[in-house]
Amino acid sequence: MTWPLASLLLVGAVLAVGFAWYERSRPPARVVALVAAMAALAALGRIAFAPLPNVKPTTDIVLISGAALGGAPGFAVGALAALASNVFFGQGPWTPFQMLAWGAVGVGGGLLGRLAGARLGRLSLATAGAVAGFGFGAIMNLSTLLTYTDASSGSFAGITAAAFPFDVAHATGNVLFALAFGPAILRMLRRFRARFEVTWRPVAAGTTLALPLLALAAAPALAASPTGYLARAQNADGGWGAAPGQGSSQLFTGWAGLGLAAAGRNPLDVRRGGHSAIDYVRAHAGQLNDTGELERTIVLLGAAGVSPRRFAGRDLVAQLRRRERSDGSFAGGVVLSAFAELAYHAGGMSASASAVRRTRTWVGSQQNRDGGFNTFGRGGQSGVDDTAVAIEGLVAAGARSSRTVTRAVAFLRREQNADGGFPLTPGDGSNAQSTAYAVQALVAAGRNPDTVRRSGSRSPLGFLRSLIAPDGSVRYSRTSGQTPVWVTGQALAALQRRPLPIAAVPRAGRRASAAAAAAAAAKSTRRSSGAASTSSEPVSLAVLALAHESGRVMAVLMTALT
Repeated sequence: MTWPLASLLLVGAVLAVGFAWYERSRPPARVVALVAAMAALAALGRIAFAPLPNVKPTTDIVLISGAALGGAPGFAVGALAALASNVFFGQGPWTPFQMLAWGAVGVGGGLLGRLAGARLGRLSLATAGAVAGFGFGAIMNLSTLLTYTDASSGSFAGITAAAFPFDVAHATGNVLFALAFGPAILRMLRRFRARFEVTWRPVAAGTTLALPLLALAAAPALAASPTGYLARAQNADGGWGAAPGQGSSQLFTGWAGLGLAAAGRNPLDVRRGGHSAIDYVRAHAGQLNDTGELERTIVLLGAAGVSPRRFAGRDLVAQLRRRERSDGSFAGGVVLSAFAELAYHAGGMSASASAVRRTRTWVGSQQNRDGGFNTFGRGGQSGVDDTAVAIEGLVAAGARSSRTVTRAVAFLRREQNADGGFPLTPGDGSNAQSTAYAVQALVAAGRNPDTVRRSGSRSPLGFLRSLIAPDGSVRYSRTSGQTPVWVTGQALAALQRRPLPIAAVPRAGRRASAAAAAAAAAKSTRRSSGAASTSSEPVSLAVLALAHESGRVMAVLMTALT
């Protein structure tokens, strides 16, 4: 057997093991689609930079995919990118080695992501890119040795020396690309994975037979609320992770804080370990870099009654305004632009402000013929989430009675499923987050979600209530319990019939003071009128103390009865 044949067989075996590893991990369908998309992007990046020898973003894209999605998906992205791009460059004995080299980069990215976790930043990615460039070159030098020479050590030294300038160019390009866009792609992929991936926890042996007894013993827990679930899921640093016990992040902390604010709890008052939700956001303000994070944080601070114009030494509203394009859009996206309107409103900007009017006009111009919106603009398939956020943004910008909002509401009503819920895209199954967005949009537009029913089915609020688990969390769908903190936070706001942005919630101490003042005033009035005290006075005082929350309490009671 010749060296070239033996090497190809060995590489083929390694590739087979890598793909088997990926398949055995049983990735969700949406992660599979994301892997395919990143492989295509990596292949296109190689083709686009073909005129520059060895300078291409492919290695960085593969490395970041591994760091965000894991070693097995990273291997698949790298191997598929090599195979796909060689349709353009030409297939040959080098293709398996390129698949192996970029697959190894993906595995290395997975290891890096596991070791560094949330600390993985721009400089770390750049350093890893440089190492990956030389590592890729070493594997390709070895392939040249085994395929085209007598496989002697002297030949390998000569090949390495001749290839060194190209390897330096590869590593340098990787560093520059990582510094330019590495963190942005990493954050994007981590968000997708947090949204799409489900972790199934097996039931311990012997538990199955005990489930009926456990259910009876835990009967009081069935009344657990989403509000209580979020309060219990808070970490000691004041933030939240995707699920109880997981590390905190700005994304999950923001949505959990907004859900609790909708339920009447100021994020400043929600504490664990002496730290509030706002304390966590302030301590990690350096992570607020992209447009979506700025927008969500401004809306959260507005709900807490904290000025986003003087937060952690930054004017978040001014920073957001600097990202607005000349046409009024933000990154040319409907969702980012609509959330900017929510952030402007939460930041105290009037609907008549020129920036608000520009963005409102741009969002309205992106409406599709069916009345819906697509996140990337007019012409793409309309989606429920995109349309609902557009409605909330337009209403916040003063366009509640516009024809645009009326048509968008009509689109939402047409897309309701028979179970009362709403899908992410038309024709899909219902999920809690899309349903929550739709409910908030309907309320913002002045529609009663209880009256939105498909062929006499349950209402969207009824669908959300049906997804509440015994621990108070809200499941994403009938078959998935992914990212329960995120889902519960969004669903809680909808169950409370509170659209975004949420007005500043009174602090707990101020509510108590207001209630005490009202009670004292009532007692003084009774005395001045000569009314005698009775044994029912404590009850009367309690009623007065809770009067300021009567609207919210009645809404909860009506929700429970319908």
